[in-house]
Amino acid sequence: MRTLENIRRFRLSDTFIEPYKEAEVPWGPLGYVTFKRTYSRRLNEFDSGATGTEEWWQTCRRVIEGMFNMQKQHVFHLGLEWIDSKAQSTAKDAYERLFSLKWTPPGRGLWMMGTKFVEERTAAGLFNCAFRSTRDLATKGGYLFAWMMDALMVGIGVGFDTEGENSITIKEPQFTNDTLVIDDSREGWVDSVHTLLDGFFFGAKVPKFDYSAIRAAGAPILGFGGTSSGHGPLKELHESLIEMYTAKVGDPITSVDIVDTENLIGRCVVAGNVRRSAALAMGSHDDKHYLEMKNDQEKLYHHRWGSNNSFNAVVGMDYTWHAEQSQKNGEPGYIWLNNARTRGRFKDGERLDDINVAGFNPCVEQQLEDAELCCLVETFPAKHDTYEDYLRTLKIAYLYGKTITLSNTHWPETNAKMLKNRRIGLSQSGVVQAFNKHGRREMFRWCNNAYNYVRELDEEYSNWLCIPKSIRTTSIKPSGTVSLLNGSTPGIHFPEDEYYIRRIRFSKDSDLLKVLEEAGYNMEDDKYSPNTMCVDFPVHEPYFKKGKRSVSMWEQLEIAAQYQYYWADNSVSITVTFKPEEAHQIKDALEMYETRLKAVSFLRYKETGYIQAPYEPISKETYEELISNIAPIQRFDVEQGGAGTKFCDGESCTI
Repeated sequence: MRTLENIRRFRLSDTFIEPYKEAEVPWGPLGYVTFKRTYSRRLNEFDSGATGTEEWWQTCRRVIEGMFNMQKQHVFHLGLEWIDSKAQSTAKDAYERLFSLKWTPPGRGLWMMGTKFVEERTAAGLFNCAFRSTRDLATKGGYLFAWMMDALMVGIGVGFDTEGENSITIKEPQFTNDTLVIDDSREGWVDSVHTLLDGFFFGAKVPKFDYSAIRAAGAPILGFGGTSSGHGPLKELHESLIEMYTAKVGDPITSVDIVDTENLIGRCVVAGNVRRSAALAMGSHDDKHYLEMKNDQEKLYHHRWGSNNSFNAVVGMDYTWHAEQSQKNGEPGYIWLNNARTRGRFKDGERLDDINVAGFNPCVEQQLEDAELCCLVETFPAKHDTYEDYLRTLKIAYLYGKTITLSNTHWPETNAKMLKNRRIGLSQSGVVQAFNKHGRREMFRWCNNAYNYVRELDEEYSNWLCIPKSIRTTSIKPSGTVSLLNGSTPGIHFPEDEYYIRRIRFSKDSDLLKVLEEAGYNMEDDKYSPNTMCVDFPVHEPYFKKGKRSVSMWEQLEIAAQYQYYWADNSVSITVTFKPEEAHQIKDALEMYETRLKAVSFLRYKETGYIQAPYEPISKETYEELISNIAPIQRFDVEQGGAGTKFCDGESCTI
């Protein structure tokens, strides 16, 4: 069998790369710092004699070569035709467009693509998101939560449901004097949680946990990247689960228990210096204990911030109570699961080819089957002057997403879903900027025609690769960290204001904090997550015409519905901001848009109750004062390297 190791690797020539080493990158206001914080890997991972971390031209090379290596491996494995000159031409175009920030892989791709971890261990870290149902909790037990923890630890955001409610009765574990030395690995952490939960779910044996093999805090994590937190977060997770479930012995498991378990796991992952813990819980529309979970402020600040809590809405239901809840704290979110199962783009009418959809990813732009993953790719139409140029970028973005479906994870049940569905999510960010540049009607024309173009591409390349066509191809994600690179507004959302503070988060051990402090940026301890600092970046929105201060709730909903009609055959992720005078209209809005959307959430403009919100509007005078105290940051280097997408810098995921 010919594998990646015994074929000539795909590589861009040094001659092609050379001009880019000193070329100017069209960074946004926070672009370069965000890149160094999040996506710049240590160079000694690839060359033992090298020091420092990647510059943008190097990350682009790693990503593009990794992408085409993956294609080449697949083609050689199946004995298909590979035309190197054609691949080189496409790869050069992909590189140039990535370097110019006209498109980007997801943050996962910028961090993991082209690494030995992906090639030798698992490609799971290339995927953005997943969904896991708990309906089989009675038979699978702790494995379901272990799977979710495993996914979070390789960088995947996880959606899950509460279908396992009342399916098991909590039991007293058989605590033994045997000792389990927890392996210093992702697998070791996950297995320990699996063992502990099976004790409470099935009355299984639980040994004493020995944490001595886990590396000390601050030690580098080879392969995946980042640094170790030490054993503290894992030990705290074990103790929290024992305390919680001991009090529940003899009782049936509740929806709240299911969500708390996953939120505690998410808290551990965040504290473990691996990445953010992006999660979505999906409960029942009539489960008020679940829907009111975040009203408990003590538990909210401890662990219940770890998920966006949504529910499966039913067309025609009474939204009165739920709309009142949304007015208070921005939750719950609304998911019309049946719309997802029976619709692609709403323009295309009923489609029943995705009827096995079980839920959504954390930001609800991707409908997914149980144990299915998705890969999101971002494009930026406002960074293009012509539709024809945008199509060239869209082709590259499509090829990246499709290429990721050629990879395998370490979960056989997931691979079975991926091989069948080949689901991808081509997204647009900076949509409002594109409206301002190209016009709304023109953008809807772009969307409709570009969607048909993507389907044509999918048929062509699926035939070449001898794989199924993708069951769904397009979405609108809320974006976040990636959109910071080129200064785009996130997804479909309006900018906060013409002038605002943008907050992004850094691990306390990050070398970048010293650089930012010396430059004069304000920073403080993150109120939600230990070992994390929150840094304020003053921003002037260059494309500003209208912001959240003046845009109506109805205009936001209509834009989302239009994108669900013309573009997204998966879903449109939208957090609608509403003003106090619009709060009483949420119920009416839900009734009007329940047949035009697959999901939506609402968040009160200002006065949300969330401290250190990702955005805070400021006056022009305040902006000028803040910026006057900040020194420009030139190209710099650090030894530490990025942390992958540990932090969720988007609107809905952060809160």
